[in-house]
Order: sequence, then structure tokens, then C-alpha cells
Amino acid sequence: MKITILGAGNMGLSFSKSFLKYELIKPENLHLITRNQTKFPKISEEFPKSKISTFDEVTDLDTDLIIIAVKPQDFPHVAENFKFQLKENQMVLSIMAGIKIEKIQKVLNHPLIVRAMPNSPTLLGMGITGYTAAEGISFSQLINIERLLNSTGRSVYLENEELLDGVTALSGSGPAYFYYIVDAMIKAGVEMGIDENLSKLFVQQTMLGAYHLINNSDKNLEELIQDVASKGGTTEAALKTFNENNFKEILKSGILNAEKRAKELNG
Repeated sequence: MKITILGAGNMGLSFSKSFLKYELIKPENLHLITRNQTKFPKISEEFPKSKISTFDEVTDLDTDLIIIAVKPQDFPHVAENFKFQLKENQMVLSIMAGIKIEKIQKVLNHPLIVRAMPNSPTLLGMGITGYTAAEGISFSQLINIERLLNSTGRSVYLENEELLDGVTALSGSGPAYFYYIVDAMIKAGVEMGIDENLSKLFVQQTMLGAYHLINNSDKNLEELIQDVASKGGTTEAALKTFNENNFKEILKSGILNAEKRAKELNG
């Protein structure tokens, strides 16, 4: 299988690393296309056997799968400046937020589109990706795509493309919400006089432990909260403040706004 990545940024390169790590493709069958020639030395250091080009150098693509990994805002410009023609049997996998299959088909004048939404832990092979496909893509083609996506973590097929904007808001943007909460907790630790590095250690290990408890417990989240929050205790004092300030509603409304923005990106 030959794969071309349009947009050799963080996500495009982390996908490439996963494909090579699990030997899903040979390095010489990977073609990385970037807008900026200044990135060449860094990319060729990481991918010494793969082909690297700029967008305006490519006039013909000998590839089975093209992964579009540019920013959604850059897509119209990139598509306008393609100097190659897509061949009938070539598959396109878009990992751009918000841009619908129908729009990609129209802009590229090509039917075989799969749309996926990964998240940044794919960098460590611990991502989760929601994906959906245009009509006319065979089961075996989808299985091939799923194998590639699973090399970056886990993947979930969604029949309904509309749900992908929700996946974008939930897991695509999701890591940033956790970083935001962790940052607030570390800063609270510092305010209480705990050294920043120590505060970071306490918070990160707490988060890791809490994640494993969620995964390994039969209890639901409410019960897990009650296990920590004894009557009249310290946890209850914190939770009372969160509830009085509608912290849960604020988080939910932020995530719903992320979904709204994903829908707007389709233009």
C-alpha cells in the first residue's frame, strides 16, 4: 500500500510514525507533502527513506490513499493549488475538523472519501478516532482504513456523519479540557504553598489513578464521587463550590460551543 500525507504537521507525522511502527507500509511507500520547504530537514531526519515534497512540486500522485491533514481553514487554498488529478481508484481520508464528506467530494471532484476525527494522544498511540465513509466505499476498503487508524489507538465507525462534529468537540478537543483542569489544580497547589513540580506530581498521579479507578470499577461516576466525598468533609466543600458556580454546566456549554464551531468550519 502507498500512502500520501497532504500536510506534514503534528497529526500527519504522528499518523505516519504509527503506520511505520506497525509496519503497515514500507517507508519508501510513504510520501509526505508540506507547504514549507524549511520543514524538509526535520522531516527527512525522522523519515529518511520516505519521499518529501512541497505542494507545488507534485504533478502526479502514484498512491493508494491520500490523507488530508491540513487545517480546515487551509483546505480551499490547498485544493485550488493541486497540480495533480485524483485517479478513479484512489481513496481520500480527511482528518480535517468540521468539513463534511459532501463538500470534500465537491471540491476534489472525487467520490471515495472517508472522514475521520483523531485526537492528539495519537502521538503516543493512545488516541481515539471517530470515522465515517461516503457511499460506494467497500467493506474491505473500510477495513484497511480501520487498520491504519487503530495503529494510532482506537477507532469507532459512525454511521451518521452528523455525530462527527460531536466527536470533534468531545474527544478531538477533549485533551485540552483536561489540561485546563489539571493546570487549575496545579495552580491551586502552588497557592497553598506546595512547590510547583511537587504540585504537578500530585495532580498528574491523581488524574492517572482516577482514570484507572473509572476503568476498573463497577460503580458509576456519582458513586465514585460519593466514595471520596464524606459528609461535612473537604471534598464536599470543593464540590459545593463547583455546584454553586455551575461548573458542570459551564463545561458542558463549552463543549457544545466546540461542536457549534465544528459545524461552522464546513462553511
